[in-house]
Amino acid sequence: MAAKLSTATTLKPYNLIQTSTSSPKTPPTIFFTPLTPPTIFFTPLTSFRHKTLLQTHRRSRTTPFTVCVLMEDPKHTTQIDTEEKTELPNNKPNPQFSVSQKLARKKSQRSTYLVAAVMSSFGVTSMAILAVYYRFSWQMEGSGEVPWSEMFGTFALSVGAAVGMEFWARWAHEVLWHASLWHMHESHHRPREGPFELNDVFAIINAVPAIALLSYGFFNKGLFPGLCFGAGLGITVFGIAYMFVHDGLVHKRFPVGPIANVPYFTRVAAAHQLHHSDKFKGVPYGLFLGPKEVEEVGGLEELEKEISRRTRSYTGS
Repeated sequence: MAAKLSTATTLKPYNLIQTSTSSPKTPPTIFFTPLTPPTIFFTPLTSFRHKTLLQTHRRSRTTPFTVCVLMEDPKHTTQIDTEEKTELPNNKPNPQFSVSQKLARKKSQRSTYLVAAVMSSFGVTSMAILAVYYRFSWQMEGSGEVPWSEMFGTFALSVGAAVGMEFWARWAHEVLWHASLWHMHESHHRPREGPFELNDVFAIINAVPAIALLSYGFFNKGLFPGLCFGAGLGITVFGIAYMFVHDGLVHKRFPVGPIANVPYFTRVAAAHQLHHSDKFKGVPYGLFLGPKEVEEVGGLEELEKEISRRTRSYTGS
């Protein structure tokens, strides 16, 4: 009596289940059990004679054993292959799918912040220009005299306030944001989830005194209101510049266009990146004068390395 088995080409190890409780007189049996998932154990048998098996059993008085053959189910194999393409072990998502999702989310966040930055910058700049024009035209009504001293004081204090904000930001960054207000500023040193972060509240806080000074200087005449108006104008200009260089150029929250090609702004961005790397205990804490702070602590070599790295990233080399 002959039997012929047909099997697939996939080869896997086979299991031998030895039983010691069977009677020696009982001939070995072979049974086939389909299991899931499918497994193939050995190559096809071309011929198998029952007589030969009995003779072998008479000659050798060893303990009989049972061979289990696990048949392959092609449908189940296809299902496993399909699932493996979309899901990894331990229920983890496919990395390629996660990367595409992350890129799409990042693009959406940049677009959201870009709209907010352009609208706020355009709105604030337009309001500032109109406020300056109408304030001095209002001052000149009736007499027709140009208040040169007041105009000079206003614009001089605008420049002074903008420069002073750099030193204020440096002091607040080191003494407040990295100390008692770290619970808010920490969001800026962690991966951002969404277009905004808790650290953005500081921009709103700095806008409050600027709005107050501009309002007082706009609705009142005289030298002192003119100086207040100039101070508010300087804080506003610094805030807009800070947003484009810090948020746009350094952290790439939105595209900045030709600003990225200005050599000094490249040094500013590289210096601020060293602040986030914490190589010099947080230095620099300022922004526009950050390269000078790095130079003072002996970090020029690291600064040049960071500049080269950022240049390569922009050129794609």
